[in-house]
Amino acid sequence: MLPFVAMGVLSFMQHGGDGSASFDNYRQFFDNPSYWRAMVNSLEVTLTVTAISVLLAYPFAWILAEVVPLRLQRLALMLAVLPFWTSYVVRSYSWLLVLSENGVVNKALTGSGLLSDPVQLANSRAGTVIGFVHFFVMLLTLTIFANLKQLSPSYRKAAADLGAGPLRTFLHVILPLTLPGIMVGAFLTFVLCIGDYITPQILGGNNELLMPQLIMMQIGRRGDFPLASALAIILMVVVTIAYLFCARWLKLERS
Repeated sequence: MLPFVAMGVLSFMQHGGDGSASFDNYRQFFDNPSYWRAMVNSLEVTLTVTAISVLLAYPFAWILAEVVPLRLQRLALMLAVLPFWTSYVVRSYSWLLVLSENGVVNKALTGSGLLSDPVQLANSRAGTVIGFVHFFVMLLTLTIFANLKQLSPSYRKAAADLGAGPLRTFLHVILPLTLPGIMVGAFLTFVLCIGDYITPQILGGNNELLMPQLIMMQIGRRGDFPLASALAIILMVVVTIAYLFCARWLKLERS
């Protein structure tokens, strides 16, 4: 707690000031449109990544849990977590090469005739989202897979006895019971994504300012640790709000 308390105290100081406390750093965040826009950009990217990751991870986890034979599930899970074995920086630079104008994606699109000119994927928000999704889909898959494996087959049998078809069984039985696993993975994705500095820096190409870049800019370029501390506290408040939103399902998962 000591570093957190120190950061909180420092956020009320002024860069190069006389040591008097004030709310000027927090006021500066709300008064400066570029600072406020950085928060909006971070939320837009994070919510987009979380939504896409959930939509991709759930069917992937379902296939691993329900379709892949039990004797092959360990191998499938090992293959699914291979991205975690690679350096985070190396993985981001690899995506930069794949998404560049002369990368695999653009060459495939232009070579097949779907596009006449390469599209701007690297050094853009799209590149940042793709890099994030590649990592967080695996994280969400593991949390959802664990929930699916915990479900007793008797739930499906009971739903079938009551006349529910596969779709109704999924919507009214399976999905609600696996919602805690979804929310745990979604919350972890939100926390890790909104505070990530490396992927937006490499794949975003500094074309869009996010909160981690804004905080590092105050430290690296201006040496304004009080303002950087205030921005970090604001970011932590946003994460706390996300936790309170997910708290109900997180408690269900713990129980």
